[in-house]
Amino acid sequence: MKILIIEDEIYLAQSIAGKLIDFGHDCDIFATVNDALEQNSGRYDVILLSTNLSGQDFYPVIKKYLDEIILLMVSYISNDTVTDPLKAGAHDYIQKPFMIEELIRKINHYHDFKQLQKRCEFYEEYLDHQLKNIQLPEPIKQPLPLMVKTNYQKQADAFAFALAEELERPLKYLPLSNASSMGALEELDSDYIAYMPEFQTLKKSERETFLNRIKGHDVITSTTEKFDAEELDTIELVSEHKIFDRTEILTIDDYVKFIIHNYQSKFPDTELSKKLGISRKSLWEKRKKYGIFKKK
Repeated sequence: MKILIIEDEIYLAQSIAGKLIDFGHDCDIFATVNDALEQNSGRYDVILLSTNLSGQDFYPVIKKYLDEIILLMVSYISNDTVTDPLKAGAHDYIQKPFMIEELIRKINHYHDFKQLQKRCEFYEEYLDHQLKNIQLPEPIKQPLPLMVKTNYQKQADAFAFALAEELERPLKYLPLSNASSMGALEELDSDYIAYMPEFQTLKKSERETFLNRIKGHDVITSTTEKFDAEELDTIELVSEHKIFDRTEILTIDDYVKFIIHNYQSKFPDTELSKKLGISRKSLWEKRKKYGIFKKK
């Protein structure tokens, strides 16, 4: 990692830099805030900022590097050296004198945390995009365990995510097509809600056993097949437009309905009818048949 050290005790700064270089890091040292702000050495992964810089305002450094890991190096703990800089956006502090191993531990910890944040942001953006047009019932809250019956798996997924968010509890994905999921359920921390989709993949002889085993557990399961589970609270989510799903094969009518509904705003009627292999008149008739109205 590339590390910026701002410390007016030059020998201390050099000592820290030398040890960090031994651990494979690249370091730049500046004795003043102004020098550090004026330099043009590209981006840094970590900022080691002394809060005991005599007569210097170090807050511009925190503001400039808010998106990076900022660790304060302090001689003593006070509002000025620790509390206020942390409120301004610094991540943590380490008190001088310190062991280099402790500094490395903090650097690695916050680096891993940053990487995890980026992954979470990516997954949240991906899920938001995938599930953004799915309609969910009101209210979301339902008793657990719960069976979600749907003709579109993503609808069940969106419901499970929304319910977990509503209850402010983490969700554990345990698909029933995975043989280890039942064992994982027994070991799951009570704070979690287990999301166990793909009920339709269980053999008939396994279904009753599964329903009995999840009693007393906070479980959401789902099926894309018709199934009456009297032992379990059930909610039915039916998509108005049957979408492609790996668990079933669409009929020709369902396929045409899907294409018209999802692509009529992207292609003119002439091109859309050509892609479907039908006339514009047939396209109009199918819209009327399916109750699809073209937005103008």
